[in-house]
Formats: sequence, C-alpha cells, structure tokens
Amino acid sequence: MRLVCDAFSSARQVYLFLIRTQDFLMLDKLNAVGQKLGPGLLQVLRNLAWLLTDQILQMGLGLFVGVWVARYLGPEQFGLLNYAIAFVSLFASVATMGLGTLVVRDIARNPDCKEETLGTAFAIQFAGGVVTLLLTVTAISLLNPNDSLTRTLVAVIAAGTIFQSFETINFWFQSQVQSKYTVVAKNSVSLLIAGIRIGMIQLQAPLIAFAWVRLGEVALSGVAIALIYQNKGNDFRLWRVSWQRGKQLLKESWPLVLSSLAVYIYSKIDQLMLGSLNKTELGYYAVAVKISEICDFLPVIIASSIFPKLALLREKDYGEYIKKFQIYSDAMLLLWLAVAVPVSLMAPFIVQILYGKQYAASASVLAVYVWAQFGSNFGVARNTYFALEGQLRYGLYLTVVGSIFNIVLNSLLIPRYGAFGATVATLMTYFYVIILVNFLIKELRPFGKLIFNSLNVFKAVSRLVGLVR
Repeated sequence: MRLVCDAFSSARQVYLFLIRTQDFLMLDKLNAVGQKLGPGLLQVLRNLAWLLTDQILQMGLGLFVGVWVARYLGPEQFGLLNYAIAFVSLFASVATMGLGTLVVRDIARNPDCKEETLGTAFAIQFAGGVVTLLLTVTAISLLNPNDSLTRTLVAVIAAGTIFQSFETINFWFQSQVQSKYTVVAKNSVSLLIAGIRIGMIQLQAPLIAFAWVRLGEVALSGVAIALIYQNKGNDFRLWRVSWQRGKQLLKESWPLVLSSLAVYIYSKIDQLMLGSLNKTELGYYAVAVKISEICDFLPVIIASSIFPKLALLREKDYGEYIKKFQIYSDAMLLLWLAVAVPVSLMAPFIVQILYGKQYAASASVLAVYVWAQFGSNFGVARNTYFALEGQLRYGLYLTVVGSIFNIVLNSLLIPRYGAFGATVATLMTYFYVIILVNFLIKELRPFGKLIFNSLNVFKAVSRLVGLVR
C-alpha cells in the first residue's frame, strides 16, 4: 500500500502543478500576443490552453495507469475488457443523440435559449442513456448467452451512458468558450480514479472490478461538473423541457445519431470481430490502437474551441470564414504528420518501454495503424464543416457507406491476417470515406479543396505562422 500512496501523491503533485501554472502560462504567453490576435482569437486560445491542460493530465494519468492495468491483466483479459468497451461503443450514439455541436451552436447564436436548450438536451440524453443500457444488455445476452463474465462487463460499462447526460452542462461551457471549469472538475475525478485503479492492481482485483471503476468515473465526473455549474451562479431549477424544442433538436440530430452509429461500426467492428475470434489477438491490437489514439483529443478540443467563432464568422464574412477554415485544415494535416512520423519509426521501442515483451506483437501493428489517424483529424474537421454548412446528411450517407466497406474488408482480411488485416482495413476505409470521396461528390468539393491546399506543407506552415504575425 505504500506504493499506492506514493503513486497517488505523485499524481496529485502533477495535477496541482498544472493547475498552478495554467494562469501563468496563459497570462505570460497569450497576453503577450493578445493585441495581435484580437479578443476573439485570444479567448479561443485561452480555452485551448485549458483543454490542453485537461487532456495532457488525462493522457498522462491514463497512460501511466492504463499501461499498468494492461500489464496486470495481460493480453487475453485486456482484450476481453476492450471487447466489452467496443461493444458498448456501438450503441453509444443513442446515448449522446448527436446533440453536442447543435446545443453549442444554438446557445452561441442565441444565449437567451440557454435554459430551454440545456433542459431539453439533458432530458433527451438521459432517456438515450437508459435506452442504450437496455439495448446493450439485450444484445450481449442474445450473442453470448453462456458467457456470464462478458455479459456482466458489458452491462456495467453500459450503465455509464446514463451519467453521460451530464455532458449537457459541458456544452454550456463550450458555448461560452470557458472549458476551464469542466477541466478542474474532470481532473479532480481522474486523480481519484487513478489512485483507485493503482490500489486495485496492488490488491489483485478481478477483471470485473475495473469495469465498476469505469462506471464510477463517469458518474463522479457528472456530479463534479454539475457542482461547478451550480457554483458559477447557474441554477438547474431554471432549466425547462420543451417538447417542441426537443422535436427540433431530434429532427436535426438524427443524421448525426445514425452517422455516429455508423462511425462506431467502422471504427469498432474490427475489435469486435477480432475479439470474437481471439481475445489475445485483440489485446495486441488494442494496445496499438490506444497508443495511436493518445493524441486524438487534439482535433476534438481544437474543434470545440473554434466552432462557436467559426459559426459567428460565417454569418458575418463568408470569405474570411473560408480563410480561417483553410488554416484549420492546415493545422489538422500538420498535427497528423507530427504524430504519425515519430510513432511509426519508434513503434518497437514505444511498445517495449510501455507494455513490455508480452505485447511485442503490437509493434508492427502500431507502425502501420498510426497513419490512420488522418481519419480522426480530417474527420473531425469535416464534421465541423458539415454542421456549419447545413450538410449533416452527408455525414450519415458517407459513414453508412464506410461501415459497409469496412465490414467487408475486415471479413476478408481478419480471418487470414488477424490484427494486421484489421489495420489495413481501417486505413483503406478512412482514405476512401474521409479523403477520396470529397473529390467525387460535387457538394463536398469545397472541403476537398481545403484538404488539397493543405497538402502543400510549406504553404500550410506559412499560413499558420502568418496567423500570429
């Protein structure tokens, strides 16, 4: 237990250090260029700084504790845990109901609708969480009637989708470009959960205990965000549920729900297919995926921070909006290269250091899989474009096509090549759905032009440098 206390204390010191230095970093670095950037962009960068602090801490704790958990469980049990998580992910779009960008957009455009929009969105997401739990439990019971451990893992993890309804509060802070408050709330919970997971390893806890802790983390995060919201002078009692508003949100969000479902299918079906054949093989593959996705938070937080500003800019000056979106596309390309190149070259060393010899088979998979991250970067950017341009229907069409394409490829490649076959299927699917199709469909060619312009790395860097001059 002494080791647990020491590890918990170290994590706490890292957290306090980041929180203490956050204001220093923003004041000294961002205010220095504040007059050049203007108040709007400066606010975006402040918000990004907080979100980066959040994700860096989450990534640090997650990597440290997650690697420890993977080593403790071993490839087979780690594969089973990831199988359960992937199974729940297939139904996760029902819980979120695709409301994130819509709620942020509407509150940014019309702050007076805050109470009605938040109250209605919370009610919809809570109901979606309950439906998700029922769907996953029913589905896993039909597919694995004789596997009680898998059924229990899925049920416990799926219960967490109910508490994700509290993410509605996060939408409010995003619309105000004030993510620092949710950063403090979530990081406090992450610190606590990290200590608990370390303690469980020391106590030789069974696999199911890690699923319960995952549920506890989601629940505590929801409570923490709610307390911060209330503490900042907001009042839940003012929230209103409007059936008319709910119909409007659902009418606009249903393409996002189906699109998210399709995305999860073609992003998680490989893990489900691998897991159904060989849990150990899935363990190797899951390690490669987790390392590759370490920086996936960057495109998401960039999008969440600039979305309100882009929405306003599009209404005022469309030409300037396109210029800013081009710079956004440039940033996504350079971010992809900055991650993919070093990770691909150092894959064997990274796997050996983090996960040890028992996961050595993950190295060759990682070296190839990390290049698929262009799908995450440009996928997030294109979803932002769809939301701003009112073209959300294309997100649904393309992801449905991508899901079918990915299922076919995985069916052909996984039985013969295992984890490596799943990796190739992912690369081919992302290239077709995220990149190539933009040049084949007339309405998507403006976004395809943005990507094409970004391929000139020299000009992309020049545009980014010019932004702060």
